[in-house]
Amino acid sequence: MEKPKIADTCPKQVELKDGKKYAYCTCGLSTNQPFCDGKHGDTQFRPMLFEVEVDETRHLCQCKQTKTPPYCDGSHNSLDCQ
Repeated sequence: MEKPKIADTCPKQVELKDGKKYAYCTCGLSTNQPFCDGKHGDTQFRPMLFEVEVDETRHLCQCKQTKTPPYCDGSHNSLDCQ
């Protein structure tokens, strides 16, 4: 099984809008982190689609190690977040 690329060792703070659909990058290859831009191509990875029910500011995982995707769970702490 392939492992995702660590896109960054720190989460990204994003403004999420009520009712908008998002595609979270699960492969780590997207240049539009933390969102998918289709670079997963022939890998086993596919974007994680999600939407929120209220406007909110959240931290999305970029290390791809979180147990609660797309949200950061602090897993990056072992990766030396700069």
